[in-house]
Amino acid sequence: MAEATGIDLLAENEDQTALRQLARDVAMREVAPRASQGDETGEVPPEVRKALASADLLRITIGEQWGGMGYGDVEAAIVLEEIARADISSAICCQLTFNGPPRGIEHLGPEAMKERWLPAVADGDALISIGITEPDAGSAVQNMRAALTEDGPGRWRLNAYKNYSTLGHVAQGVLVWCRWPGGEGAKGIGAVIVPTDREGVSITGRHKGMGIHAATEAELAFDGVEITEDDILLAGDPSSTSAFKVLLSHLNHERCGNAAMCVGAAQGALEHAVRYMSERVIGGRPLSELQGLQWKLADMAVQLEGARMLLGRAVRLAGDGGTPPPLETALAKTAANLAAKFVCDEAMQIHGGYGYSREYPLERAYRDIRGLCFGAGTVEAQRNFIGLRVSAGGRTGSPGWCNPLDAR
Repeated sequence: MAEATGIDLLAENEDQTALRQLARDVAMREVAPRASQGDETGEVPPEVRKALASADLLRITIGEQWGGMGYGDVEAAIVLEEIARADISSAICCQLTFNGPPRGIEHLGPEAMKERWLPAVADGDALISIGITEPDAGSAVQNMRAALTEDGPGRWRLNAYKNYSTLGHVAQGVLVWCRWPGGEGAKGIGAVIVPTDREGVSITGRHKGMGIHAATEAELAFDGVEITEDDILLAGDPSSTSAFKVLLSHLNHERCGNAAMCVGAAQGALEHAVRYMSERVIGGRPLSELQGLQWKLADMAVQLEGARMLLGRAVRLAGDGGTPPPLETALAKTAANLAAKFVCDEAMQIHGGYGYSREYPLERAYRDIRGLCFGAGTVEAQRNFIGLRVSAGGRTGSPGWCNPLDAR
């Protein structure tokens, strides 16, 4: 696989540039004017989801044979960045489609599963949530209690309780990580796709978070839900952790999408700050002439561009149909999460009381990006992974990276 270095990290071809412009137009015309509405009502406005579908922005990563465009992580990141500049909740509708269960279904699922779900997802008629986290097993996924029990040849019963299932209350299906009979710890963990209208599936609650109000997480119970072979995305092997590792690797798509949304939200916040400093006049001078505030913009731009470069490398290293490499992905997500927190905070500070007011979009962006620092693996979990890899002599594709264990 060719290494992505230098200016190539951010280079876009003609199709990608056109896609960015399309996503930006939809974001400014359809998403931004309704973002405050979704934040207040707790639901992504139906007009937003309709606009995304009408512009074919939900087809990006789904294969052409299923009605999609067959693009990869680069194009997904482009769209997510542009939509998140206006509203993260709306971007999450795209994130679930680009980097969530549909991608796993296309890569790992049986034909019947692909036929059932992928065309509907591409058309915007179906949304598939993710059921991984449990009350007693957050980042320690291998400690999950969700399990299948045998119920005859080719049939099982699923008993599970999942929380923080994004948009689970409006989804038509749920990707549920669970343990196959006889498995312990990480051994035997696989995944199934469960329709939410199947008997035994119930919504037991919705989390009311600090932000991302329009794309909240649900708590879902699965009480003896029937599972057939057509529902199995990836079967768990009670004697092996191989299926679990495959599922974990697919989270790298989601982490890059998370980073893209952070970059987009931070870009939007920076733009709001620049605009405000140009328009706000104090003592006859615009704020943009004050060196102290110029330095704030400089620091914001440095962190934002660093995160954007790391993300560009991670998604381009995925290649066509591949998966972003784990170390580069962890670096990108960590940098993007921290950059978004810093940039949104500084942009709010520049606005003063106006930035703190719910009449302006900065306050919402500040709350929303904080939630992204938990999703798809916390910043601390990414640091743990990066630290372990680096201390063991791991390296990225950067030409100047030297393995200190080999440098004698």
